[in-house]
Amino acid sequence: MNIGFYTILAAQFLSALADNTLLFAAIALLKILSAPPEYVPILQQFFVVSYILLAPFVGAFSDALPKGQVMFISNLIKLFGCLAMLFGVNPLYAYALVGLGAAAYSPAKYGILTEYLPPELLVVANSWMEGLTVLAIIMGAVLGGIILNDHFWAFHSLNHFLESIMFPKLNSPQFSILIVLVLYILAALFNLKIPKLKLDHKLKHNNPLYIIIDFARSFKMLWCDPLGKVSLAVTTLFWGVGSTLRLIVLVWAGLQLHFNLERATQITAVSAIGIALGAIAAAKLIKLENSLKVLPVGIAMGLAIFGMLFIHEWHMAIFLLILAGAMGGFFVVPMNALLQHRGHQLMGAGHSIAVQNFNENISILLMMGVYALVIKADLPLTQFYKIIGVEHLKQRVLLPDEASFYTSVVLLALFISGIMYWLYRRYRHVEYID
Repeated sequence: MNIGFYTILAAQFLSALADNTLLFAAIALLKILSAPPEYVPILQQFFVVSYILLAPFVGAFSDALPKGQVMFISNLIKLFGCLAMLFGVNPLYAYALVGLGAAAYSPAKYGILTEYLPPELLVVANSWMEGLTVLAIIMGAVLGGIILNDHFWAFHSLNHFLESIMFPKLNSPQFSILIVLVLYILAALFNLKIPKLKLDHKLKHNNPLYIIIDFARSFKMLWCDPLGKVSLAVTTLFWGVGSTLRLIVLVWAGLQLHFNLERATQITAVSAIGIALGAIAAAKLIKLENSLKVLPVGIAMGLAIFGMLFIHEWHMAIFLLILAGAMGGFFVVPMNALLQHRGHQLMGAGHSIAVQNFNENISILLMMGVYALVIKADLPLTQFYKIIGVEHLKQRVLLPDEASFYTSVVLLALFISGIMYWLYRRYRHVEYID
């Protein structure tokens, strides 16, 4: 690995750190605005809708320009989304603009790996990319918790300065968004230093209809390829489950661990530590040609999620989150590498990552929609649990959001274990193609 690869990693780390810090700032801003609780998963839906609607175009865009340049432009779009949120635009709409930048960024950040590195280094490179992305998730949660604290010294110092020059004071979410702006600017500077590579699979025509047809062809090609199909299914499942689980952990931390928002925000980072450990183990133990052997780990991850129902102690919660995260990292890194390799062989890196993002974010959109409906149905679910005797077993009335939490955990655990079991039974004998 040379300096160009580490420049790519640095750019990705700073951009991912900003993305994850911004999520918690936006959630806090919704709370200040007294938005209904189901707006939290809806916020995530606004973010991912760009990944779905623009999927045909961002892949072509990624392959049409040097990928460092694509990453730079995408970070600028994210920056404008932050500015919109800072200056009072509805957080849902502003976060959707950030999602637009993220949708354009993603095919470039992964696609450049297949262009820059030989196939035998892809699992290792993906473990680096996932490891640093996970570190960004951890630091984003920690940083978000710190800078959202009304007693943070820099927050008070900046407000004191603003008062001295007759400017209005910032609230803590606005201060957090200001920090995120700085991170996006730093990421953009690193983007400018990414090595320029020969363009890969550039489209012959820029006609929108041609681009959509080309995307549909790529979509069909990946789903019809045996290795492409299973790796695409696994990564689609993982990111849909992971995005939903992060919000469920926030509720879990408040209900059963009795954490405030700051500590709940920070405990979401613990699973990211596990993902990093799993990614490291995958890089050491799994070769690209043996990627399908990790599928049973996904079944175990789903079963581990059930543990959230029974854990009320913070140290046991940390152990469970690290364990579940490690399982997730161990099976998703080889699947990502396999999907990138097959996608690069079949249609070009940018196109295949765009197809991957399209599927993953439909998964996120649907699962967030189901989660929002479960939250909204908390009172009927509470009545249901009362009828079947759960309140009698607990010897108390269920708290607000408790019934929706139980339902969310059970549905999520059964869903991931069931799908991973089916994939393993169906595709475990598929042969690797170089």
